[in-house]
Amino acid sequence: MPMKKTDLEKNKALKLNNAMKLATADRFGKGAAAPALDRREQRKLDQAQGLVPFACKLESNLVEQLKTRAAAHPGGMNGLLDELIKRGLAADAS
Repeated sequence: MPMKKTDLEKNKALKLNNAMKLATADRFGKGAAAPALDRREQRKLDQAQGLVPFACKLESNLVEQLKTRAAAHPGGMNGLLDELIKRGLAADAS
């Protein structure tokens, strides 16, 4: 059974859309960046280092201060929070 002209046009449009999506994947240096680890691999690496995810709610102004400091911190947000919490717990213990 022959395809209708509209079905052929729809198929052409789908092929074109898929081709465009694939073509833009490497634009703007995305393809040149190091491949990111998927969540499972990252979780395994974190567990091997003894890291545990920890979520909490903070005031928005405190979060903005943390983001500002984390931008200049070599360890990023995780390193900054680790440092601040250790320092606070050490001060509290003495």
